[in-house]
Amino acid sequence: MSDLVGLLHNERDEFTRSEQILTDIVLADVDAVLNMSIVDLARIADVSPPTVTRFCRRLGCKSYAEFRVRLAQSRFIGSRYLVPPAGPQTARDIAQGVINDIQSTIYDTFDRIDIAALEAAAEAIVRASYIVAFGSGGGSSMMASEAETRLFRLGLKVSSTLDHQAQMMRAAGAPPGTVVLAFSMSGNNLPLDKALTIAGEYGHKRIVVTRSDSPVAEHADILLTVDRTEHTDILKPSTTRYAYLALIDILAQTVATRLGAPAVNAMRRIKHQLVINRDGDDTQPLGD
Repeated sequence: MSDLVGLLHNERDEFTRSEQILTDIVLADVDAVLNMSIVDLARIADVSPPTVTRFCRRLGCKSYAEFRVRLAQSRFIGSRYLVPPAGPQTARDIAQGVINDIQSTIYDTFDRIDIAALEAAAEAIVRASYIVAFGSGGGSSMMASEAETRLFRLGLKVSSTLDHQAQMMRAAGAPPGTVVLAFSMSGNNLPLDKALTIAGEYGHKRIVVTRSDSPVAEHADILLTVDRTEHTDILKPSTTRYAYLALIDILAQTVATRLGAPAVNAMRRIKHQLVINRDGDDTQPLGD
């Protein structure tokens, strides 16, 4: 089912003058139009009912009744995005709001950590012969790449895979002793769900970082939950990713602590090369 509101926004300039008037009326107050008869809408737009019918057909609707059904579906799915909420306008106010939300997310994450699950995840990674990190989409793919970055520095064999088909192939072809570290912020990533199912069929340990009571969570051997209620300001980036980053850092340091000398030696070798080839001293971060 296509997004009728989005279609109206995108195609308005291609419409006839009468269609543009109808479009403006619909977008100005979707709820009101949903309660209008075809005669009411035609009267407000100063056009004939047949013109409204032709307008509906141009949008792919067989009738005005179908138009209202599709408009209601589009309105329900994206109601917050029809009129962006009033929020902070100055850079200072925006900065304060963003930083406050990040701090709140980090503290909330600490309060909700399942320590036993975290310890189990670290132990599984330490014992793994190979680690594959799965994540797709904006935030989750970044987490998979970040997990790879945190863990390879410890001398571990790890790679990240962002493509759904590649995830299924990696899950099927990974050697015995592989641990799958999967990320899904929504918990509704069905291709990831399939890859985790395949990983389970081949006996790979599955560490899943996602929302509790979600389809992806059901395939976890070790579940690290992140249950965040997002803010309502659609212009503000999601803060949930900071909870994921915090968990990755906590997991990485726990793994490093369990590994001990081998992890320290791996990091020393990396730092040695950075010092002689880039930085000149060892005060810079361990890689960019």
